[in-house]
Amino acid sequence: MDTRTPARHPEPTTAPAGRRAATAAPVSRRAVLGGAIGAGLALAGAGGLAGWVAFGRGGRPVGPGVIAAAEAARHRSGRTVSADLVVQRSQVDLGGPVVSAMTYGGLLPGAQLRVGAGDVLRVRIRNELDQPTSVHWHGLAIRNDADGVPELTTPAVRAGGTAGLEFVVPDPGTYWFHPHTGLQLDWGLYAPLVVDDPHEPGGHDHELIVVLDDWSPSLGATPEQILADLQAGGGAMTSGGMGGMGGMPGSMPGSMPGSMPGAMPGMPDGGGAGQVDYPAYLANGRLPAAAGTLAARPGQRVRLRIINAAADTTFDVAMAGHRLSVTHSDGYPVGPVVVDAVRISMGERYDATVTLADGVFPLTAVPLGKSGRPARVLLRTGAGAAPSPDIVPDQIWGRRLLLGDLVPDDAARLPARAPDSVQDVVLGGGMGSYVWTINGRSYDDTRPLTVRQGQLTRLRLANRTMMLHPVHLHGHTFAVRGVPAGGGGARKDTVLVPPMGLLDVDVLADNPGAWMLHCHNAFHMAAGMMTRLEYVA
Repeated sequence: MDTRTPARHPEPTTAPAGRRAATAAPVSRRAVLGGAIGAGLALAGAGGLAGWVAFGRGGRPVGPGVIAAAEAARHRSGRTVSADLVVQRSQVDLGGPVVSAMTYGGLLPGAQLRVGAGDVLRVRIRNELDQPTSVHWHGLAIRNDADGVPELTTPAVRAGGTAGLEFVVPDPGTYWFHPHTGLQLDWGLYAPLVVDDPHEPGGHDHELIVVLDDWSPSLGATPEQILADLQAGGGAMTSGGMGGMGGMPGSMPGSMPGSMPGAMPGMPDGGGAGQVDYPAYLANGRLPAAAGTLAARPGQRVRLRIINAAADTTFDVAMAGHRLSVTHSDGYPVGPVVVDAVRISMGERYDATVTLADGVFPLTAVPLGKSGRPARVLLRTGAGAAPSPDIVPDQIWGRRLLLGDLVPDDAARLPARAPDSVQDVVLGGGMGSYVWTINGRSYDDTRPLTVRQGQLTRLRLANRTMMLHPVHLHGHTFAVRGVPAGGGGARKDTVLVPPMGLLDVDVLADNPGAWMLHCHNAFHMAAGMMTRLEYVA
């Protein structure tokens, strides 16, 4: 099934890659967010790495030779997959309203990339925007200089320019890609990336990728206007425009007081969620009343790959009349957990399987703490009308997945040993001044975390605010420690830290370079909640 939204005038995808190595330059929040440099970049094989930027403290930064050695040691399948990305402005039909967007190749979401573990991915990027852009490969532990953070790892692609990237894709799972430039993600620049595991048994009849988003352009304020309003006034706001698309209920379950059964201790069910009440919430680029549909037969098994590409919204996801068997978190396998609902924050991914009954069933994503119709896709195995878009499945109030439920498969476990170092990551700031910090500093003034190759470092994620913060580490996964309900140790690259909450995550330093660590709320990140993890010799 393809439920992506085509643009009215998609563009062809051609462009040779230019060649220019990244050069060291001072790092600033404005540079990282704005992508103020750029020309083409082509990265050759492990023996021909471009230069990269690192600013170590407490040691000498590792150099390109160390990165080249790590790349050379990766398992390779012997296969190369080539892909073209055209970054452009498009007019996109959401299933009624036509909106202005930035897209990959005229589609919302962009077309999925599909590769196998160990494949070399060769990407050609043509930027048809009037501003620089970049491509970050979210969740992939790839070589540092291909990570896609301007002026830290990879030059931006200038307006009208081209670039080339080539890297080994190491790990199977559900991933995605998006810019690390300004607020372009919130304009629609995102697409799924699936890395197949040749050893995975399969056992499902259909696969359904579901990409969730919160949407404002052309329906309300632009992302840049939203950020400016937050910085000017602080606190919660609405993105305005069509005022909920008409007919949207004023209160949805995400904003109801009290606690859902199975809620993580300290995790709010509305309070502390995102600050922007969006005009619309999308699944695969479609409004709830125009949802995409997967046609199947009763008794068939569907593998769901759920990606939250939203800028400011955490979702509770459930399927009417069914329970979900969660099998993967952020790409890594876990012992199957059968639940009614899954909470997914910005940047997270969950895979689940479901065996279909007879009828028409919405897979529904309720925006946490916000009004508006929930996003949804439909799974149809029989005749009958689809339920109203205003209907929320009873499963939303049922047993919800907990972090402690996630127990990694043996092959996915990180070492359970005493860490070589413990480092604080204190999430601070507030809505009054709308400055968000890590360890008391915004990114302009950050003091990077440091680690040495082969070390196990424990990051103590301490949220000292009343907001939710999904924390994402580039180039690595981590093992979540000390969570409630017994399990723990799940491999993740993005984790939701509750208000005034504390989570320990263990990171194995096996991918040298300089890497971003940040809140994946796009507005918190733009307002300073970023730092770096840097390898030192």
